[in-house]
Amino acid sequence: MVLLLLLLGSVAQPSRAIIEIEITQGGENAIPIAIVPFGWTGSGEPPEDIAGVVMADLQRSGNFAPLNRQDLVANPVSGDVPRYANWRLSGADFLLIGGTRPDGDGYIIEFQLYDVLQETLLTGFNFQVTDQTLRSAAHQISDEVYEEILGIAGAFNTQIAFVSVEGRVGDRTYQLQLADADGENPQAMLTSPRPILSPAWAPDGIRIAYVSFENRTQSAIYIQDRQQGSRVKALSREGINGAPAWSPDGKRLAVTLSFEGSADIYVLQIDSGNLRRITDSDAIDTEPAWIDNDTIVFTSDRSGGPQLYEVSARGGRAGRITFEGKYNASATVSPDGSTIAFVHGTSTGFQIGAIDRPTGLFQTLTQGTLDESPSFSPNGQMIIFATEKSGRGTLGAVSLDGSVVQSLSLDDGGTVREPAWSPYSQ
Repeated sequence: MVLLLLLLGSVAQPSRAIIEIEITQGGENAIPIAIVPFGWTGSGEPPEDIAGVVMADLQRSGNFAPLNRQDLVANPVSGDVPRYANWRLSGADFLLIGGTRPDGDGYIIEFQLYDVLQETLLTGFNFQVTDQTLRSAAHQISDEVYEEILGIAGAFNTQIAFVSVEGRVGDRTYQLQLADADGENPQAMLTSPRPILSPAWAPDGIRIAYVSFENRTQSAIYIQDRQQGSRVKALSREGINGAPAWSPDGKRLAVTLSFEGSADIYVLQIDSGNLRRITDSDAIDTEPAWIDNDTIVFTSDRSGGPQLYEVSARGGRAGRITFEGKYNASATVSPDGSTIAFVHGTSTGFQIGAIDRPTGLFQTLTQGTLDESPSFSPNGQMIIFATEKSGRGTLGAVSLDGSVVQSLSLDDGGTVREPAWSPYSQ
């Protein structure tokens, strides 16, 4: 019997970065913003550099260019009235100030965001936090700044699930890991000597479905509750059990099964266990993703090579939607359903491509040779994907317009694959 170690998602672990993030290409029109170190009224050093976390978040997005701390013209804190003329001369379009103070067993954090050019207060509030939620609070501030200035919800206070692999062939360890979007606060949900594949977040941000080969001879699809640490086996039919994908309402899983012959798409009703066959083809139909509660996109080789098709979640005739090139697979759909990103094969390898559904416009977003497993951020602005760097598996991220590119790698030099970006917490 394979020994599995389940770790509760609620177990506190030291805050450390498991993923190192490097911006390899930033937006050309990054917005200059001054982020002043937050004031601290307690004794000793502040428990967290809130402003530093916000600065790293906004810079990592590629949309902002924070001023260097040594270039700040002053160090106002929460409640101070900024001297706008001085900040304009420093080149800042926006100014963020704040403060942290002890409050019982926790802290009060407050901040204000100013438009330097218009000389107005844009937003600001205060909230109570604990030692465990300080970084989350900083990410919330980043989200607030991002949305206030760009008009788009931020995605800094989210998580990424991925599979890490260590060891040599025959003696490998696989882990299903979670980390904050900035690579901090890692948690191992599952450790196994057998492969773990295809992690997929439920819309509630609590449950994660994945494929496990712990039975050696038979794959199975599991659903794990990251808060309670419990899990259930959802499916284990003869043959292939793969590629789980949650419906937007969180009540169904689209999966790939082959117990009736060829690999086809099925929909599993979570509560009842009812299973409906959606495709019925001699071809290989796999990798489903939901466009909305009624429509599924999937990969099929029924035209002679891998292409993407749409089909009703009730079954019926499938329609081909990709025609650019001979290889298009592994679809992921933006939260609003307007964009489908996927792996696009070319003569130079495999890159991440995208189709705008309303217009049908296609574009290639990455320049790698082995880019795969794309997953949208919950605001639809970034796509994380698996790739290869210096001969080992790592991650990359690219903005929807291709202007911002990030490289993400494990800090211990291990291999990482199959990323999945979490939805917003509910």
